[in-house]
Amino acid sequence: MISIDRAREPTPGPIRAFEFPKVERREVDGLDLRVARMAQLPVVSVSVFVRAGEWALAEDVAGLAVLTGDALEGGTRRRSGTELAESLERLGARLGVSTGWEGTSVTLSCLADRLTEGLAILAETVLSPAFPEDEVRRAREQALAGIRQAAMDPASVASHEASRRIFARGVPYARPLEGTLASVEPLRRGHLEGLTEAFYGPRTGGVVVVGDVSADEMEDMVRDHFGAWEGGPPAGREIDVEPRGRERRLFVVDRPGSVQSELRVGHVGIEKSHPDHFPTLVLYTYGVRSRFAFRGEAGPFSVRTSVATDVTGAAVREILSELEGIVSDGPTVAEVEAARDYIAGVFPLRLESSGQVAARITELVVYGLDDDYHDRYRERVRSVTVTAAAEAARRHVRPGEVQMVAVGDAESVAPQLEALDLGPVEIVDRH
Repeated sequence: MISIDRAREPTPGPIRAFEFPKVERREVDGLDLRVARMAQLPVVSVSVFVRAGEWALAEDVAGLAVLTGDALEGGTRRRSGTELAESLERLGARLGVSTGWEGTSVTLSCLADRLTEGLAILAETVLSPAFPEDEVRRAREQALAGIRQAAMDPASVASHEASRRIFARGVPYARPLEGTLASVEPLRRGHLEGLTEAFYGPRTGGVVVVGDVSADEMEDMVRDHFGAWEGGPPAGREIDVEPRGRERRLFVVDRPGSVQSELRVGHVGIEKSHPDHFPTLVLYTYGVRSRFAFRGEAGPFSVRTSVATDVTGAAVREILSELEGIVSDGPTVAEVEAARDYIAGVFPLRLESSGQVAARITELVVYGLDDDYHDRYRERVRSVTVTAAAEAARRHVRPGEVQMVAVGDAESVAPQLEALDLGPVEIVDRH
């Protein structure tokens, strides 16, 4: 009989060998085509990325890129939304749209032997959306409902308020990705058409294909369906990602009677392409609820948690103490080793489907990363030393500049924060 000591924590196994699928890159009539053949399953994932994201938009139309993406499946100049859905269902295919700060991805997943028909529908959706009035209205009302719901959710309120306090006015990251009631409510069909005409095009975008198909086959199909596609986004807006302030401040969003406080503590971080990306990734993988949000430009570094109202002040003091400790002392050897092993170990587990691999390859297009970024990912993670992680902490974690937001009962929370003597405390009126 085998005896098992259930009181002992199991030791991790060795890191398994893994190779990222080989990616062939081609230029097809100005379009960046990347193909990774995965023949294990007869499934193909095709993602068309266009640089039509919220970063490119002015504040008065914030949320337009997201709304446009949400309305894409509402029909084309050839098919209604119902007909489009029925065509996909007959193929056993799925179509999805995702919009972020950098752009919009329209993704098709289907069996390899239905790819020709599926790709035709994908191209039709991207190149000739119709934006029927009823579909635009439905998408807009849904977006507004989501914004109203977020305004009642303490966690969302805390995150949005923190972004507003971390980033300078005029920096898109200072506002919610989905926009605001004031910016989304006036949007109509003409706005969506204008965005696709101005931003949807092959320039600075790309097509990523993963599955049981060759690069030669895809080059011919992409040329057939996208060869006449022209244009792309205008020159990118030059925006300096600056902090709203460098003085440490505390803000309380009042929720009378709340028994909990949602806390956000942070400042401007670094972009995904920054040379310190991997050291900071390792540095904060082991940290609970703290992270750098790596984006095309310098995103936020933030700590987020929820605590009981009566310990809000103590929690803020502890968070700040942890930040000061990581800067002064750096992480321990055990912490760095655990973080490295975890990141390297789960990397293959997040690449088990063609869609997951396609999303990773699309990152190369979105952020302008080196072609071998994923090939060397685990090598770069495992090469992060304790010294490198500590130096990254000293360079990029700034306890003296954090903006601290608490969403909770101001009558109880504000005195606790004032007693900490960490900086000015302001009660925020969001009405």
